[in-house]
Amino acid sequence: MTDSTPPPSDFDAMTRDIAEVPAVEVIVTVAVNLMSAAAVKLGLTDEGDKYKDLDEARKLVHALAGLLDASATEISSFHAAPLRDGLKSLQLAFREASIVPDEPGQGPGEKYTGPVYG
Repeated sequence: MTDSTPPPSDFDAMTRDIAEVPAVEVIVTVAVNLMSAAAVKLGLTDEGDKYKDLDEARKLVHALAGLLDASATEISSFHAAPLRDGLKSLQLAFREASIVPDEPGQGPGEKYTGPVYG
């Protein structure tokens, strides 16, 4: 066992903790993490261009769109609506940040959401 590996009893506790979390909460948490990471890679944080990487942002936005599309029937509109709004904002920010914009319907996640227009 390495120094960074928790003892088995800690794994058991983590498993119990995860078992108590509703699936909707896990999905929303993952979506928010993807949104946050995409915002950083789009340069939308206080540091701006320091961490900007549009290739990485494209992957994150696309993954977020896929997650929201796949989970649309599993999470309520109470959870889905703000996530969809955030996704659209990220897609628009990506379009704005791109030197050579994608064709409508070809931007990140637009395979799942349809074309996004400003």
